[in-house]
Amino acid sequence: MKKKFDIRYAILAITLLYSFQDMIAQDNEEHILWQKIDTFNQAFKEGDIEELKSMITENYLHTNSTSKPIDKNTWIAYLAKRKKDIASGNLVVHRYEMQEKFMRLYDDMAIISAKIITSSSRDGNLVENQFRVTNIWVKEENNWKRAGFHDGKIK
Repeated sequence: MKKKFDIRYAILAITLLYSFQDMIAQDNEEHILWQKIDTFNQAFKEGDIEELKSMITENYLHTNSTSKPIDKNTWIAYLAKRKKDIASGNLVVHRYEMQEKFMRLYDDMAIISAKIITSSSRDGNLVENQFRVTNIWVKEENNWKRAGFHDGKIK
């Protein structure tokens, strides 16, 4: 009887150990992805095109509330124009902040939902906006990349 009792505890302990390992691994993966998203957002705020290019998939799809979906090359072209505006001082980004962040992780894919608060000046005119965004991130060769984006203006 004692042997059966010990085996049950051993099986329970092994099961719990694997469960905790899975939870720790998922928490670690979420942490890595949140760091990647913070890096992405900082690169966007600063107009760092090379960093952004390296962080999106080849078949990237970008959709704003005011335009039709665009592909990677079209979005990069937009970023190049935006970077010129930043460099010339025509565009000054004061704030680009992600709040109300939520992640749903599915193995090598994640859906991110958040609220983005922006503040910028274009040609000296202050513009403040808030957007609800959805991002799709995929893991390619053990590296997280943004595969899709959509936003809707809140105010």
